Amino acid sequence: MRLSETLRIDEAQGNTNPTGIASIQGIREQIDNIDKELLRLVNQRAFHALSIAELRNSANITNFSPERELTIIKSLCDANAGPLSKSSVANVFSEIISACRSAKRPLRVAFLGPEGTFSHLAALRRFGNSALYLPEVSIDDVFDAVEKGAADVGITPVENSSEGAVSATMDQFIDSNLLICGEIFSRIRHVLMSTESSLDNISVVYSHPQALNQCRNWLRVNLPAASLMPESSTAESARIALARPGAAAIGNEVTATQHNLKILASDIQDSLSNTTRFLLLGKNRSAPTGLDRTSLVFAAAHIPGSLHKALEHFAKRSVNLTRIESRPMKNKNWEYFFFVDIEGHQESPMVKEAIESLRSDVEFLKLLGSYPIGDIDSSNL
Repeated sequence: MRLSETLRIDEAQGNTNPTGIASIQGIREQIDNIDKELLRLVNQRAFHALSIAELRNSANITNFSPERELTIIKSLCDANAGPLSKSSVANVFSEIISACRSAKRPLRVAFLGPEGTFSHLAALRRFGNSALYLPEVSIDDVFDAVEKGAADVGITPVENSSEGAVSATMDQFIDSNLLICGEIFSRIRHVLMSTESSLDNISVVYSHPQALNQCRNWLRVNLPAASLMPESSTAESARIALARPGAAAIGNEVTATQHNLKILASDIQDSLSNTTRFLLLGKNRSAPTGLDRTSLVFAAAHIPGSLHKALEHFAKRSVNLTRIESRPMKNKNWEYFFFVDIEGHQESPMVKEAIESLRSDVEFLKLLGSYPIGDIDSSNL
């Protein structure tokens, strides 16, 4: 019999000392015992994680295995019988993994700062609260921090569902030796924040250029006379809005709370499904998981049909392209690099064969990495 049923029976019978009270105490004692056992098991897991960290350190490999961590969480979510939701299970074990990974030394994560940016929130969701977060001024600095060893992994935006590619990230891959080792999809919900109490008092709006563009229709309708001022980040925009009368900033609720700003309007993004894709940057390859994506960049000859011929290598082998984006070459006017995402790991037979076949038909080819396909963040829908 369930506890709620026991309590209803006691109440109906007029018992002054209901058995439900004793039952509550008994269940609490069981919970206390379970918590102690959980603590013992988590610490046991941390000891094993320390052993792995020592072995990886001796091999000069960073203590971060995105494919392994995602496989663990997916397996646990698939095995979950409730009553916890899958998202709750994922959140709990993400923090456990984060804590165990940091038992020897916190994972150092470089992100486009300052704290409170959407990059920071995406990093927190992926790496948990036990990581050491290193805010960087620019995307270039995120790459530099990982390349120079100041950070173990970097996180940088690469595209938005409404505004398209983030060119600063793509351009870095041409010369960088870093590999893509993972991806994060994060829903982006914008708020308008200010020290003012009414939209009528707003004369200027600050934010990152991408955020301004993602809210352009809302701004046109609700603040048609306001000046729009691009800044380096949404968090920096909030700092400016805090100091200037008549100013507002576009960012997230966390940033508004951090800066003690009033939220004048919520969900002001033009698309309710507004999502940004972030890439994880590292120096080590990710092993296959069975559900992977591979990114590469190539330059085709500047002659008719060369792009078609290049892409045909994938079509012939039924390798699906999920994205293709062009970026201008810096040293050749009107010639372009093509960034391509494909389904499958670079070690899988058909993908490997397609890439090797492609090499003979392009002037430049660079593999950017194979990595587990990320899940769409539905936590704030």
